[in-house]
Amino acid sequence: MLKLHRTPFEELLRSIFDALDPFDASFAFPTVAAVASMRPDLVKWIVQEGHEVASHGYNHVRYPHLTPEEQECDLVRSLKTFRGMGISVRGFRAPYDNYTDDMPKLLEKYDIIWDGGFGYRPEHREKDHFFRVELDGRPSKVTYIPLSIWSDDRMIDTLGMKPPQVTRQLRHEISAAKKTGGVLMFDLHPIRIGQNDYVDCLREIAAFADELGAWIPTPHEAVTYWNKHGRWKGDAKFCLLLTGDIDNWVFSDYLRREIWRWIG
Repeated sequence: MLKLHRTPFEELLRSIFDALDPFDASFAFPTVAAVASMRPDLVKWIVQEGHEVASHGYNHVRYPHLTPEEQECDLVRSLKTFRGMGISVRGFRAPYDNYTDDMPKLLEKYDIIWDGGFGYRPEHREKDHFFRVELDGRPSKVTYIPLSIWSDDRMIDTLGMKPPQVTRQLRHEISAAKKTGGVLMFDLHPIRIGQNDYVDCLREIAAFADELGAWIPTPHEAVTYWNKHGRWKGDAKFCLLLTGDIDNWVFSDYLRREIWRWIG
């Protein structure tokens, strides 16, 4: 992680923006609010560039380890933090993609429009379209998005994939998504995918998806359009959602989080 943080985050973001711009593609950054508050300039820059910022909680903690009251406090604090920066947050992804069964009620209470982590649960991973969950006998207002298991940390850190292998795997998933006409969401952390060694993977999969007729918007835009029209914008063949969590800006943020986790 120390090696990755040798590249300033400004450079990582710029590389991501530049890689996607030729394809009119967007990226969503679920961001830890406590981290965002340390560099509001970067968070605002993301939005100014036409991309999306979502909540990744206030602290990078496992929500199942919190009481319901603590979960609510963390979520509310994150939303207030972003609101204080002038950013209206519409999406959420829990840290570590860890949810309790009753969290959909919490997201509904605070008018979250889309969620990009609950869909990582085993029972939802294989879905290829947006879905809703049942709340008190009715469909949720929150739209849930299935999340691919092929994240950057799994491919790079766990499986040791090199850039050509990462590109090949993501292209395979994109090809499968075209066949279903549905939606495919990746979690590609900027701290890895924005590095010089891997940003070409992002550029190549965006180009590949574009050639296949994909629409590559922000999750909020995709969910809003689909829920209104029941199809993809411009009659695109399928929808690709590129996302990546921002857990820290610099190595000291990461180190502090690990110390807190060890103490707690």
